Amino acid sequence: MEGINFFQKYLSIWVALCMVAGVLIGQYVPIIPETLGQYEVANISIPIAILIWVMIYPMMMKVDFESVKNVGKNPKGLYVTWIANWLIKPFTMFAIAWVFFFVLFKPWIDGDLATQYLAGAILLGAAPCTAMVFVWSTLTKGNPAYTVVQVATNDLIILLLFIPIVKFLLGVSNVTVPWETLFLSIVLFVVIPLVGGVLTRHMVVKNKGLDYFENTFLPKFDGITTLGLLLTLILLFSFQGEVILQNPLHIALIAIPLTIQTFLIFFISYIGAKKCDLTHDVAAPAGMIGASNFFELAVAVAIALFGPTSPAVLATVVGVLTEVPVMLILVKIANSTKHWFKGA
Repeated sequence: MEGINFFQKYLSIWVALCMVAGVLIGQYVPIIPETLGQYEVANISIPIAILIWVMIYPMMMKVDFESVKNVGKNPKGLYVTWIANWLIKPFTMFAIAWVFFFVLFKPWIDGDLATQYLAGAILLGAAPCTAMVFVWSTLTKGNPAYTVVQVATNDLIILLLFIPIVKFLLGVSNVTVPWETLFLSIVLFVVIPLVGGVLTRHMVVKNKGLDYFENTFLPKFDGITTLGLLLTLILLFSFQGEVILQNPLHIALIAIPLTIQTFLIFFISYIGAKKCDLTHDVAAPAGMIGASNFFELAVAVAIALFGPTSPAVLATVVGVLTEVPVMLILVKIANSTKHWFKGA
């Protein structure tokens, strides 16, 4: 597929293979997760933090904050994105996950596990996509300049709203988390890589030009990002081995509400964009940003709050497992309904 590489296209298969490898390591070479689990600061795993930085930093370099200056041009698409991502998505995720984990799946999931899975779902719901959305935008022939503005403003909003929304919804779920850990997580996994990415982009573009940055410099990080994600997943699943082996059915049960939420938010954004009389190349990325998740951030914060062996982390990782196949379906839906929009 144009605009999506082999790894991205088959991400769910890679995740499944990492799950198997991680579980086998956890069961047969437990000294690896036990040793790595000892290295942490303020409940944050140092090895996992390093791997997550390796993943997030190249993504942050893709975001051009100079584009924020153009916010005033055609703002309706931004309103759709902001409303869906921050006034709707976190709360529909909470509601859908609560109904499934505490009511419909009650015969299979006990109360403590349900609370942990709900916490993981909340973290996913409060972290809209900032990286893979460039892939989905390309596949739907989205307006690249406008997509950059949508993503850049979203990254800025994450800094302001992620912590209070997560704190509020976890509180409603009877999960107590310290403000300090939330603040530390957002600094470590958003602020630091964001600042690093912005500074790197500025320096390289200033010295070598935008063409060199986009076509020569950024591609150098593709393999590093892939390796970071694969190693992170293997490490996570080595910590999660016992939980998975005790509750293999739970992988599928967690995936159901996450998938329903993804479709719901896409159509809210997509139809909202149509009602606002936006063009398809703005409407499609708007739907994709809300539908997909910044799962790297969700996983990192879940680890910081609940520990790498927690069921909450498992819920966020299942979000990675379901992301690509569901989003590719939404890409097909967006492309097949292009005629709904003006100028198509």
